[in-house]
Amino acid sequence: MILAIDIHYKENIATCVAVLFDWEDELPQRVITENLEGVYEYIPGEFYKRELPCILALMKKIELKEIEILIVDGHVYTDNETYGLGGHTWEALEKKIPIIGVAKRPFHNNGDTVKEVYRGGSKNPLYVSSIGMKLKKAEEYIQNMKGEYRMPTILTELDKVTKGN
Repeated sequence: MILAIDIHYKENIATCVAVLFDWEDELPQRVITENLEGVYEYIPGEFYKRELPCILALMKKIELKEIEILIVDGHVYTDNETYGLGGHTWEALEKKIPIIGVAKRPFHNNGDTVKEVYRGGSKNPLYVSSIGMKLKKAEEYIQNMKGEYRMPTILTELDKVTKGN
């Protein structure tokens, strides 16, 4: 199964949501949530310090051997060598689960580690990166996910659940 994770913050509380699905699914097969208090403040360039504890809390609720790939809302690298959220997550999971980063905005200096993926009729790409798997394969997976818009339907649903919509 594929696991996608998103996190929403309100004051010092994080709502962490994960969805389990297979590539051909349009909607999640399972939704897992966790609320965490006392999360780190956002620090530019150190986003992972805020997000990683949330991801790891969710991972405790999931049988890791079931997970083929983990999708995070962010970049794998902050530049062409330094880990971003995806890279730090991969390390924290002992390099056992390939990570795909899907971001809505580019990061200033990671062009060699990102593919721009245009979906639907959007003129704005998604910025896809990966670790533990070939970038070309990650790009294909995101390109071929269900949904006719820029953001795949499952990731849109994940965002809605995370924000309580």
